[in-house]
Amino acid sequence: MQPKTRFFAVSFVLALVLDQLTKLWIVRNLSRTDSIPIIDGFFTLTHVRNPGAAFGLFTGLDDGIRVPLFLVVSIAAVILVLRFQRSLEPGDRLSAMALGLILGGAVGNLIDRLRYGEVIDFLHFRLWRGYAWPDFNLADSFIVVGVALLVIELVAGEGERRAAGEGAPAD
Repeated sequence: MQPKTRFFAVSFVLALVLDQLTKLWIVRNLSRTDSIPIIDGFFTLTHVRNPGAAFGLFTGLDDGIRVPLFLVVSIAAVILVLRFQRSLEPGDRLSAMALGLILGGAVGNLIDRLRYGEVIDFLHFRLWRGYAWPDFNLADSFIVVGVALLVIELVAGEGERRAAGEGAPAD
């Protein structure tokens, strides 16, 4: 098995399993009105259902449009990630791990949409002056971390190419 495949598979499985286990714990242990303060005034575990996209976007859409739309978008994202992973160089471990995290998060939220018709969110942060960041879950976190790793890899790779004289503008 190529290193990229191993890193991709391990990060995908870990992300998906951690996401689904934490959501299962939330469903079994918290009602939708419960909250467990972890860091008083800053971080709380909650049980929130999000029928929309990120930050609750599109929650007002009719279920007959919203649910199929999110399923199609999720499946398209899965296909895109798998195609991108196949195009990586055999030793590209960081990008493979990042794509595994993104896929694990996408599949985790897709499972929620198929099972519940909405996504289970449970991480609640209060920032400054009472502002609360929209609740989210581990799947969302894995997607964000995976995208950040890809951006870092892209920027670092561009810097290396410029330092080596590749891609420099011609005179």
